[in-house]
Amino acid sequence: MDDNLDQLLKNLKLMKIHEILDTELTRAAKKQASYTELLSRLFRAQYLWKQQCSMEYRIRNAKLPERWSLESFPFGKQPGVRAKTIRELAQLDFIPRADNLVLIGQTGVGKTGIASAILLKALENGYRGRFIKAQDLFDDMYSSLADRSSRLLLNRLVRLDLLVIDELGYLNLKPEQSNIFFKLMDERYRRKSTIITTNLDYDEWFSFLGNKKMVEALLDRLRHRCHTIRIDGPSLRSPEIQ
Repeated sequence: MDDNLDQLLKNLKLMKIHEILDTELTRAAKKQASYTELLSRLFRAQYLWKQQCSMEYRIRNAKLPERWSLESFPFGKQPGVRAKTIRELAQLDFIPRADNLVLIGQTGVGKTGIASAILLKALENGYRGRFIKAQDLFDDMYSSLADRSSRLLLNRLVRLDLLVIDELGYLNLKPEQSNIFFKLMDERYRRKSTIITTNLDYDEWFSFLGNKKMVEALLDRLRHRCHTIRIDGPSLRSPEIQ
């Protein structure tokens, strides 16, 4: 590769072609490949590399705690959930419909793993998503009140194709936090999908969110188009033997 071509490929940001060009030219010469075949291989490699980079960018931005996958989820150890049901949800048909998913169960039954695996599948299929712990979400909401950035926070979260809110439970909330949370769910209603994991059944949400009328309105929207899965099974966190 001469210096002019080297610089052109860098300027055009064709980094994968820059990386493999010498190898592909040698291969083409040995196999007496046509120009069309050579160009096809180069541009296909560039395209696949760009798709991979885009996916990795979405995964980094999604803040996944771990790269859970449904292929590695121990369904055999969790009789409280049907693998078929989860795999059907992982087809992602619920996202274009803006349906919600709520996973209810005690600590350690696999709610976070299932939610993360579905989010990963969505990211791999080009959707924009974010994983956030409920406590961190409400902390961000409280902080946004101080610098009046609540609208900016909501705008970022509302436009996500899939938002995972993990470990929604007994939290000490101020009314302002509950109000912002209601506004978030209201603006995502029938527009975008949300997955919530929680150890509380719906009738217990009144205890920590307060404002009975607001919670009724929140649940009315959340459950209107919603898949609720209750996982009544053992903890998957076996004690480690030292």
